[in-house]
Amino acid sequence: MLKKTFLAATFGLAALPLFAQDAAMTEDARKTASGLLTKLGGTLQEEMKKGGPEAAISVCKDVAPQLTGEASRKTGAKVTRVSLKVRNPLLGTPDAWESAALEDFEKRLAAGELPAKLEKSEVVTESGKQYFRYIKAIPTQAVCLNCHGAADKIAEPVKAKLSAEYPHDKATGYGEGQIRGGVSIKRPL
Repeated sequence: MLKKTFLAATFGLAALPLFAQDAAMTEDARKTASGLLTKLGGTLQEEMKKGGPEAAISVCKDVAPQLTGEASRKTGAKVTRVSLKVRNPLLGTPDAWESAALEDFEKRLAAGELPAKLEKSEVVTESGKQYFRYIKAIPTQAVCLNCHGAADKIAEPVKAKLSAEYPHDKATGYGEGQIRGGVSIKRPL
């Protein structure tokens, strides 16, 4: 018994049963994703108040990658935002696991699940290595429609700036409550 206690104290989570490890990693990932979304949302709201939707584009373009980079460095995991309809293909294109999760979110949403509750986590093997994977849905809120709504509803100055900043933009046509994308976390084990 003393040996097990020593090992648990020495190796921390590595000595916990697998389900306990998964639960702890999921909770950590949930906190990271929620913190990122809260910080990003607050910054977006501030910029909207200062300069409207046109000015707020810089939050998603510049601030969001900074915040995901900070979260990645802090956690030791790759933290990113992905979508099935990407605005910036270099930063937002999902891998196969993320695509499957986002497609599953769409089905779960259609079946009545609340968009803010949609998440997925699991341990996977990719290229012979194990990773903890987590993704939390980003529901489209009313404020998002200024830049992500139906093309005919987006103000012309916003359209012009989006076109200049994102020449390959596919991230429009959303309605409130739809899944805009997800915060994805990938941690090597």
